[in-house]
Amino acid sequence: MIEPVHPAFIFILGGLLLPLLRNLRLKQAYLLVLPVLAFMSLYSMPHGTYWTYRLMDYTLTLGRVDALSRVFAFAFLVIAFCALLYGLHVKEDGHQTAACMYAGSALGVVFAGDLITLYIFWEVMAVASAFLIFYRRTEAAVGAGMRYLMVHAFGGICLLAGIVMYIQATGSYAFNSLDYGIPGTFFILLGFLINAAVPPLHAWLPDAYPEATVTGIIFLMAFTTKSAVYVLIRGFTGLEILMWLGAMMAVYGVVFAMLQNDIRRLLSYHIISQVGYMVAGVGMGTYIALNGSIAHAFNNVLFKGLLLMCAGAIIYATGKSRFTELGGLYRAMPLTAVLFMIGALSISGVPLFNGFTSKPMIMSAAGELQNSIIYALLVGAGVGTFLCIGLKIPYLAFSGDSPGLKIRHPPLNMTLAMGLISALCILIGLYPQALYGILPYDAAYTPYTPGHVVGEVQLLLFTLWGSLMLKSIIVPKSDIALDFDLFYRIPGRTFIWFVSNPVANASSQIAAFFTMIKDYMLWFLRNPQTSAALFIQLLYPGNYRLKDTAEQNVSKRVIHRSPIGDSVTLTLAFTSIYTIYYIIKGGEQFTGALYPVLAWAVFGGVLLIAAAVFAMLFVVPAITFAIIQTRKINRG
Repeated sequence: MIEPVHPAFIFILGGLLLPLLRNLRLKQAYLLVLPVLAFMSLYSMPHGTYWTYRLMDYTLTLGRVDALSRVFAFAFLVIAFCALLYGLHVKEDGHQTAACMYAGSALGVVFAGDLITLYIFWEVMAVASAFLIFYRRTEAAVGAGMRYLMVHAFGGICLLAGIVMYIQATGSYAFNSLDYGIPGTFFILLGFLINAAVPPLHAWLPDAYPEATVTGIIFLMAFTTKSAVYVLIRGFTGLEILMWLGAMMAVYGVVFAMLQNDIRRLLSYHIISQVGYMVAGVGMGTYIALNGSIAHAFNNVLFKGLLLMCAGAIIYATGKSRFTELGGLYRAMPLTAVLFMIGALSISGVPLFNGFTSKPMIMSAAGELQNSIIYALLVGAGVGTFLCIGLKIPYLAFSGDSPGLKIRHPPLNMTLAMGLISALCILIGLYPQALYGILPYDAAYTPYTPGHVVGEVQLLLFTLWGSLMLKSIIVPKSDIALDFDLFYRIPGRTFIWFVSNPVANASSQIAAFFTMIKDYMLWFLRNPQTSAALFIQLLYPGNYRLKDTAEQNVSKRVIHRSPIGDSVTLTLAFTSIYTIYYIIKGGEQFTGALYPVLAWAVFGGVLLIAAAVFAMLFVVPAITFAIIQTRKINRG
């Protein structure tokens, strides 16, 4: 049986071949065909193991297809198609290639059947995603991209160290459930948590994502954090600490989102909050919690992708992203306003939208565990979500008066992508079985019960009433809210100052010192007589100064040479000594016991001859030169 083509390599190789196409329309069609081909390949594969290759002593499994990997792969392919459609107008081949390689490497992570394959795709994903930030081509984007790379390089090192330690401890490199008590699993978990943006390891996300390109942030939102959720489910299901970390990050992300004045920074913080629900579900470990985390990851790439697409359309149309510079956009961009509200209602968990089919599932799992603290934290995060996304952004960006912005309407492909995702959000909200049917665990859940619907509507109405009473909490602040990046931004600035000032000055002084040494060594080799005379003057200064020829030669770099050349003479002398020594050493077999005496006698004689030659060439002329100069000075 011929194995199908790996979906990851359809994207990776397809992206690399993209620059070979010259026609723009052909490139656009080609980009949309890639996810379709990958989807067809995935759909044709039953559960099993594919693409196994031998590498030295290891058997790499590039394709493990089961219910868990399939649902994440479906989510990635859906958002990849929508994101590529959204960015069809981008003409930079490098940007599109990076996006394809990023999507392909994320699929490689999902299908990895061993830790080595996982690590390879993990690193490709980090490098490819960074280019979606660099292609913004602003100073802020370059700085954020470099910080992003450094953080993920650290995460990759942690993951690699953990994998090596785990293989040494167990002898296994299969990627299945990992025992937290085995050496190396802590570092593997740490690498996963960095990509999941779990506080305090999260500051890279709100730092880098808002600086990405308008289309690049859609890919960034979908793959890095969601692939981290996947590997946590695969490797650390039921680890209790994840439940607490997830609940706290759900609240943490909402709180910091409320403080933001930039629309994409707000949505970036809210990615942290939504991933918190998923991480908490992984920590709970029950089937309904795991299904809730997976379903919420699937829904999140849809409604969060829609929200970021609408935000990108606003930035494309106005060139602005700060709420203090926006307002009244519902008049100029009514369709974008409607589509944004679909995403906002979806992420807020309003009935009839897809968020309602997944978020309450995780909260129900917390209720079944009778953990009131976790349940309260998740409910509080839900209140903050509706306040932040459903009320604050529409009020600040779309309502009110327009500050005289010049609007250029987004291209048709951006609108089509937003419309397609909006339709999926509504479809899953109306018919949740379309999503529940592909979930991997056997846990029945019915979202549309009277209790669920009434409870969610009451919560949303209470939030709306509270926002009307405390309207000032959604008014934007122009200040920048510092996060945990404070702990590496300030030391980073200090390090840069130290390198660019004291270290740079010291380096230049050291370089100048050695340059001076080099210059005078060259001058000495070219002017041995004059340099020797100056040396004698330093040893016996007396009451006179060699202020004529010697000092003039030093200042004017006048060159004095012996007839045959001093450097040539020295080279010949030392070469002769070296040759004679090895000739004598080679005669040891003939001289026997007399060899040491003969060797030292000959070698000593050669050294005496060399010393005599050196004296005649340097010392005698130098002394003579010094005497002549001294007599001239005394006569004067």
